[in-house]
Amino acid sequence: MNFTVGFKPLLGDAHSMDNLEKQLICPICLEMFSKPVVILPCQHNLCRKCANDVFQASNPLWQSRGSTTVSSGGRFRCPSCRHEVVLDRHGVYGLQRNLLVENIIDIYKQESSRPLHSKAEQHLMCEEHEEEKINIYCLSCEVPTCSLCKVFGAHKDCEVAPLPTIYKRQKSELSDGIAMLVAGNDRVQAVITQMEEVCQTIEDNSRRQKQLLTQRFEALCAVLEERKAELLQALAREQEQKLQRVRGLIRQYGDHLEASSKLVESAIQSMEEPQMALYLQQAKELINKVGTMSKVELAGRPEPGYESMDQFTVSVEHVAEMLRTIDFQAGASGEEEDEEVALEGDEGSAGPEEERPDGPEGTGGH
Repeated sequence: MNFTVGFKPLLGDAHSMDNLEKQLICPICLEMFSKPVVILPCQHNLCRKCANDVFQASNPLWQSRGSTTVSSGGRFRCPSCRHEVVLDRHGVYGLQRNLLVENIIDIYKQESSRPLHSKAEQHLMCEEHEEEKINIYCLSCEVPTCSLCKVFGAHKDCEVAPLPTIYKRQKSELSDGIAMLVAGNDRVQAVITQMEEVCQTIEDNSRRQKQLLTQRFEALCAVLEERKAELLQALAREQEQKLQRVRGLIRQYGDHLEASSKLVESAIQSMEEPQMALYLQQAKELINKVGTMSKVELAGRPEPGYESMDQFTVSVEHVAEMLRTIDFQAGASGEEEDEEVALEGDEGSAGPEEERPDGPEGTGGH
């Protein structure tokens, strides 16, 4: 890092403060350096934690600090210049701390009135590196990721940018899109209003045509109902005649059955008499009654097919076929009133038309 520019002049210039802030950003976590800050042999700086993460990722078999086993040093490459850093057995804890950078960070935090990064903010964690926060955005893959994914992971060859930058950019794009949608709301609302008026007109016209259609079919139904009532009346008369005859026969047979049942009951009670003398006093009379009852001739039953009412079958196929041909007439809206008048005229002249066949005969008679 280059700190040749004086610190105090920077504090008085907001633009310079932003430049200084960029110099104090760790290339791994993309946040302000957190203590302790270590300086690499190539003079680039890292947070010790970030340096340890990079070192551990490059040397997975290296023993961590505090282990009872003493291991040889490892190596990793600087994420900024790719210079190879060789460590001794102390690992990243053997790197020299950059106290100058740490002091500058302290002064910067004291002088700056705005927080550079919100530590209390909740961060999503990387799925591959569970202890790493998602803090950068891969421009090539168009997904958020963490710093270790950029250094060693799937995005090491991709172009990345700080997450807040992409956040602001995409938020601005979405805001512009929303503004365009809002600007077109008046036009869309006008079209909706016009279509709603069309819907209302369609409903009104349909309601009127439904009423006319219902009236016409109700007139036809009235004719059918009248004829149906006449035919049902004729059928009812025949039904009543046949039922009266059959019910009279049922009463005759019922009376005979009742008398026969009572005689059977009396005969059974007589047979249960234990005294022979008493039984013989009644037996002769019961035997005669039973013989007489068994010889009674009942009135004849209805002849086969008497219950049939097939003679009252009505053929309506030709009428139904004619009714099925009823359909709408195109361009008949202007003739609706004429059709209504004609329909009423047909109903009023139905009687004279039925009597027309008698007219010529009557004329011929004269």
